[in-house]
Amino acid sequence: MSVSMKEVDPAFQGAGQKAGIEVWQLENSKPVAVPESSYGKFLTGECYLILKTHASKSGAFRYDIHYWIGKDAREDEVETISTKALELDVALGCRAVQYRELQGHETERFLSCFKPCIMPDESESLEHKTRMFSCKGKHVAHVQEVPCARSSLNHDTICILDSKNKIFQFNGSNTSIQERAKALQVVQYIKDTYHRSKCDIATIDDGRLMADAEAGKFWGFFGGFAPLPRKTTANVAQRTDDIPPQLFCVKKGQAERVTAYSLAKKLLDTHTCYVLDCGSEVHVWMGRNTSMEERKAANGAAEEHLRGQDRPKCKITRMIENFETVSFQSKFDSWPQPNDVVASEEGRGKVAALLKRQGVDVKGLLKAAPRKEDEEEIPAYIDCSGSLQVRRVNGQQKRLLSDTDQSKFYTGDCYVFQYTYTGDEQEECLIGTWYGKKSVKEDRDSALSQANKMVESFKFLATLAQIYEGDEPFLFFAIFQSFMVLKGGLSNGYKKYISENELPDDTYKEDGIALFRVQGSGPENMQSIQVEPVASSLNSSYCYILHQDADVFTWYGSQTTTEDHDLCERQLDAIKPEMQTRVLKEGIETDQFWEILGGKTKYAAKKIPHEEESDPHLFSCTLTKDELKVYEIYNFNQDDLMTEDIYILDCHTAIFIWVGQEVNAKTKTQALAIGEKFLKCDVLLEKLSLQAPIFIITEACEPPFFTWDSSKSGMHGNSFQRRLSIIKDGGRSIRNHKPKRRTPSYGGKSASEKPQRSRSVCSDRPRARGRSPAFNALASKFDNPNGRNLSTPPQRNLSTPPSSKLGFGSDSGSSTGGGGGGGSGLDASKVLSKTKAFTSLTTSTNKPTHEKLIPHSVKVSADSAAKPEANTRAVNPMNSRTEVKENAKEIEVEDDAGLTLYPYERLTTSSTDPAPNIDVTRREMYLSKADFRAKFNMTKDAFYKMPKWRQNKMKTSLALF
Repeated sequence: MSVSMKEVDPAFQGAGQKAGIEVWQLENSKPVAVPESSYGKFLTGECYLILKTHASKSGAFRYDIHYWIGKDAREDEVETISTKALELDVALGCRAVQYRELQGHETERFLSCFKPCIMPDESESLEHKTRMFSCKGKHVAHVQEVPCARSSLNHDTICILDSKNKIFQFNGSNTSIQERAKALQVVQYIKDTYHRSKCDIATIDDGRLMADAEAGKFWGFFGGFAPLPRKTTANVAQRTDDIPPQLFCVKKGQAERVTAYSLAKKLLDTHTCYVLDCGSEVHVWMGRNTSMEERKAANGAAEEHLRGQDRPKCKITRMIENFETVSFQSKFDSWPQPNDVVASEEGRGKVAALLKRQGVDVKGLLKAAPRKEDEEEIPAYIDCSGSLQVRRVNGQQKRLLSDTDQSKFYTGDCYVFQYTYTGDEQEECLIGTWYGKKSVKEDRDSALSQANKMVESFKFLATLAQIYEGDEPFLFFAIFQSFMVLKGGLSNGYKKYISENELPDDTYKEDGIALFRVQGSGPENMQSIQVEPVASSLNSSYCYILHQDADVFTWYGSQTTTEDHDLCERQLDAIKPEMQTRVLKEGIETDQFWEILGGKTKYAAKKIPHEEESDPHLFSCTLTKDELKVYEIYNFNQDDLMTEDIYILDCHTAIFIWVGQEVNAKTKTQALAIGEKFLKCDVLLEKLSLQAPIFIITEACEPPFFTWDSSKSGMHGNSFQRRLSIIKDGGRSIRNHKPKRRTPSYGGKSASEKPQRSRSVCSDRPRARGRSPAFNALASKFDNPNGRNLSTPPQRNLSTPPSSKLGFGSDSGSSTGGGGGGGSGLDASKVLSKTKAFTSLTTSTNKPTHEKLIPHSVKVSADSAAKPEANTRAVNPMNSRTEVKENAKEIEVEDDAGLTLYPYERLTTSSTDPAPNIDVTRREMYLSKADFRAKFNMTKDAFYKMPKWRQNKMKTSLALF
């Protein structure tokens, strides 16, 4: 790094060590820290430096630096604050993006840090005076003080009149409902900040009948009512955002035009600074090997360039090499994405070393993304023991699959699944489509049409999901638990396609040759994927199952673990139950094994890569004549969602489309099309998969994995009416609780009437196959009595509203300050935990084996619970996988059906002498009738007739789950 730490102001030592906001004010050209109580309060004659530290999902920090310049600030302080922003960047290891913020022309990224608004004052006087403000903006409030005169009122603006005893909001007739709702947040802020929450509020609608008493008081400030004139058409300035980008190289403080046919990254030299003029915004790019003086000169050249074109108010964004903004990258014809973010380790190390010698904690500065295997898996916030129905699509027909076939999908077919489970207050329903990679368009269209009809039959209260093979989210696997993808297809459309194209029919046959790759993180998340039966399909990081007629092999890659081996054994029960199996380890295979695969060849050794989740981004979306317009909302919280709009939450591996209740019916039907167009647009240049999962969620019917402060959910009326009700009476007058859902009937049987499916791989019996100590250790991870049973709804915190699992706040306040009760930004200290909870939902396949497993339970009848099948699988004496012989003294007694019973103490999850070879998901089954009644205070018959969540809750309380 060419910049010395000696050039950094001591006031910045230790900055950026925690997520949130830090503010400095210039006093005698020196930055002085501003107390948190004064965040968001700006004086028009001063300059301020604002650091926004973001805690990413990985735990690493990223930084935005804003230097705010008041309209009455002195010229010398304007130059000083620009330099101090460069110094602060150096103190952070040269990783921040810097934004120049001119009063009245602030960026929305900056304004979102101080929700609901900033209101610069000329002085810190506490004496109240009557003032008037114009308020513009649908998602962020742009507030400016205007003369308290009739001439400030017009049909296109919302004006707020702040008098001594009452605050009036005047809504111009041409303003939108969303703008009026956002202005009400500003009114609430003024009331709380300048009136100590003790004043009245009135809203005045432009053009409405003037007989209203409140309207009379308002117009009295302007000498009485008089119609507002139509707004005169002003001279429309040239649109600067249509100007082609121009690149300038800064040499000796002067900006020289770079002549090039097209913009390419290779034009940027690491020893030089550049200015990119994009019309509406100017970017200053600083090479990593430039000096502080060169960076100052580049900023001066950019400002001089704007003054020469009479554009002094244009936005200026400064960035260091390797930390370019998406807006900057998008101006180039191509911008290669590095495998890993190059993060100035040298500069960061020097900064950390200097601060450490000065006694400053540098933990945050040095913190990098943790290794994947060290991360803690966050469970999917959903009941994973609900009722599942799966239908295979065949043209316009659909066939309900049996319990044993509902987790076996063919890559040439399409499926519609309906999952009903217990939510926080009632039954929830997820309806989704799954498209095989080789499925035909006719079946895909039919599957989507049928899924839409099912959602419609639920009065649009169900969540709709669109999922493609190979891009399944973790939630999908958690629902199916044991999932199998088979080659070929059964639909007429698929068979017709392969026939017309003269392709071989490779549909899976049980008596043929088949090779399966086994993957997953545990018994509640495991998959068998059929691959080509050739040696090149093998991978040292996975286990495989190979069968040819009666010959069955399991192959363990050299990089697999004992947990992987146990999962492979479980999948054997689904693929080839009761068949003789030979276990082969990599490097000691038999000739027959290679002969079946067509000969030994080279194969991969590393796990198949999958897309990583990113921190969520929220976008407001509008679809007009097949053109999608998106608007990013920064530092978002729940209050940013307005009922008239559609929003997309982009988490890279999946997107969630939130549809407001007041969105018109036609637009609601376009929600999926909006999501697909969003994937194609790739607004953030993150190379989104066009087949990323899409979830469509309706307001007030959000599922548990998309839940925030439920006290704000279930309101009706438009955004303005809701906000006005909250301000006046806490929203009680228009509260509408979440509607009760009725499960519609399909095929003569409703989902609620359908017996809940078994949650083990062998659907109707406890597992008889012996399990190794490694598997028992694996199972103990999800039988922790101290952890919450994930098959039951999470407990509510009665003292505080439940926080968001997606990063939405509930007016929780934040370190951004700004006061007011109109909804503040996210609590920065909670961003990481909330984001992780969400992104665990969107984790794709091939999860590491260390992940926590989701508990499950099985609902069985008393008869079926007592009838395990014997383990009749033949055992090869040469097989390294041998059954564990039970010691006679360990057996207490057998019940009428031959089930081995044990004392309660040996069945608990914390037992020091655990019972051997039991199905750990059904521990209660091994209790005698007397012990069962003593512990559960009921018979087994009565217990299994209870709802699933109640069964699991009782088992958890007794340490049996």
